[in-house]
Amino acid sequence: MSGKTLPDHFFRREYGKLIAVLSRRFGGYQIEAIEDAVQNALVKSIEQWTYQELPENPSAWLFTVAKNNLLNELRNQSSRTALIEQHSLEINQGSELNQNLEPSYFLSQEINDDLLNLLFVGCDKSLPLESQIVFTLRILCGFSIDEIAERLFISKQNTYKRLQRAKNKLRNTISANIELSFEEKTERLSTVVKVLYLMFTEGYFSSHADFTIRQELCEEALRLGEILANNKLGQKPEPYALLALINLHFARLPARQDHGGGLLLLEEQDRTKWRAEFVQTGLFWLSKSATGEKFTRYHAEAGIAAEYCLASSYSTIRWDKVVENYQLLERFNPSPLHFLNRIIATAEWKGAKHALAILEEFEAPTWLKSTYMWKAVLADLYLRSEQIAGQHIQAAIEAAPSERIRALLKKRLKVDNE
Repeated sequence: MSGKTLPDHFFRREYGKLIAVLSRRFGGYQIEAIEDAVQNALVKSIEQWTYQELPENPSAWLFTVAKNNLLNELRNQSSRTALIEQHSLEINQGSELNQNLEPSYFLSQEINDDLLNLLFVGCDKSLPLESQIVFTLRILCGFSIDEIAERLFISKQNTYKRLQRAKNKLRNTISANIELSFEEKTERLSTVVKVLYLMFTEGYFSSHADFTIRQELCEEALRLGEILANNKLGQKPEPYALLALINLHFARLPARQDHGGGLLLLEEQDRTKWRAEFVQTGLFWLSKSATGEKFTRYHAEAGIAAEYCLASSYSTIRWDKVVENYQLLERFNPSPLHFLNRIIATAEWKGAKHALAILEEFEAPTWLKSTYMWKAVLADLYLRSEQIAGQHIQAAIEAAPSERIRALLKKRLKVDNE
């Protein structure tokens, strides 16, 4: 069996595990040396495993090599003498591929605790949110600088700057003990949930014109969300609601694009492609999120997603409940975009003329009126109200940020392609 038989995500996820475990043991201020040690171990594994049999325990092999790489590097730094003495018994006397490791490394809960701790460390409120996301994608999810830049659609230089800002903060504020207290983690819980939410939405509702869905970001947000919700720290309504939202959206992922990669409208999606196991898991977490008194935007958004998933067809969606959840979302997280989505749901519930009357009375901010979304909703409501909609349709199509969005609008607004 060669390295080619490993899952595609193996090296990325092992990267995050190794960084988390070694950071706890050697201190967050060693983050760059730890990264180098782990990267060298991964490179060595690819070189050997491509042509040789995989070791019995690939994770153990990587841990041993990465740990010894780090210890050898620290031995060359005179200022790290005390740290070397502390770990001197761990230095392998024979082959560095010795797999006689402490059992704790192989306990998934131990590794998950380390991953979770590092996630909380990176979600420092004194850091810009952008740096928190880049840190999470790089350190915990194992994405390269190039991959992060591609997925977030920022330059490599900006990606590197954001990462360095987070690592400098970590190096300057974290001592040899990287473990945050339970109180510190509790204070950062909402920030962690927000970072995971943004990771998922960036993958599911891509902010970039040319890439509508990026499944890897969705998968990583789901994985880290599950780790959080299964830990004592995350056993609260807010993380539960987030995990409900992610699962319910993730269930519909296979049906959101056609064979050419274009987005499909909700009413066009083949519901037989929706994954029932994720729907059931999402409903489970949504039920758990109802405990306690805290209500968040994630509860409202998960409630909307649940209505879509529970309906047997587009025509049986309970649009009154969707509107109700959008009203809650506006109350807990005010945004003109939430209002616009409520108008769309209102049109399905009470008709386009009723929705149009509400829209025309709304004092929309200038920035919203300039977006293709506002123009498209206006065009759609005029069209469905059997009023003259030509200029609104043309304005929406001209404002579309990409060919894919433009094609979707033409389909929605019944515009014949030339």
